[in-house]
Amino acid sequence: MCVTAVESRPVGTSQALEALGEAGPDTSRSPVHRSFGARVKGFVALTKPRIIELLLITTVPVMFLAQQGVPDLSLVLLTCLGGYLSAGGANALNMYIDRDIDALMDRTSQRPLVTGLVSPRECLAFGITLAVVSTLLFGLTVNWLSAWLSLGALLFYVVVYTMILKRRTSQNIVWGGIAGCLPVLIGWSSVTNSMSWAPVILFLVMFFWTPPHYWPLSMKVKDDYARVGVPMLPVIASNKVVARQIVIYSWVMVAVSLLLTPLGYTGWFYTVVALAAGGFWLWEAHGLQNRAKAEASGAKLKEMRLFHWSITYVSILFVAVAVDPFLR
Repeated sequence: MCVTAVESRPVGTSQALEALGEAGPDTSRSPVHRSFGARVKGFVALTKPRIIELLLITTVPVMFLAQQGVPDLSLVLLTCLGGYLSAGGANALNMYIDRDIDALMDRTSQRPLVTGLVSPRECLAFGITLAVVSTLLFGLTVNWLSAWLSLGALLFYVVVYTMILKRRTSQNIVWGGIAGCLPVLIGWSSVTNSMSWAPVILFLVMFFWTPPHYWPLSMKVKDDYARVGVPMLPVIASNKVVARQIVIYSWVMVAVSLLLTPLGYTGWFYTVVALAAGGFWLWEAHGLQNRAKAEASGAKLKEMRLFHWSITYVSILFVAVAVDPFLR
């Protein structure tokens, strides 16, 4: 949900608007005639599979930590399936709500609602169906604590982030990112049917990870956001201000990630990995800040280096969470 992935968008804004027609998005518009396979791909695209991959990376390792070993594989599969359906439903509903601005942004101009591959009515029905099915799947096969956490994440992303925060405040991704942190709690609760400080700490790691993960991408595409009036921080603040905020959040994130060991949840392996990965993150964050202070722009700013490393960082960190129990 709050986790982001760069998608290839070969078709520009003008072509997207041409696909929609001069009147823009029409909720009564029927989907364009395409093959069954293309239509299936369109519905899969509504779930944003690349983003969900990262969500699962933060869910499954926490299950290993909660179990202090290998969790029941059927439980892992059910949790992953429920998580995919829930996040997919949230993403589909996000596209339904944002279809007006998606048509005007280059990076979203090939989404299924913009091209007419899927109609708005179909998208809405699809998103609601996934939300209901995922909640029932969690509740009936995993546990109801995980079900309510999953539903809460979906509603937070759709209502709080997409409908309330996104177009109103530059802090949208900070607080809206809470939805993308909840899979950590879901992974733990699916195994234990309870909460503990360990998942709360990892929740906070993801909370402080989200802004410095997303703001570099926002710096890259800030013209897109400015065009549609979405006040992402890089749209309303200078690169120097954004980079300073990135550094602050980065230091807090790394510090929080190291709390697991003194509290007794992890051992030496996780600590070494967290220090090494966090240290490299801080190197990249300060490098971005130095380039911003030097008023670098365009390709010289190299903001996407931190964005790409942020995905690698969270993957490495959570793999260490899963491996650590076997080395203690």
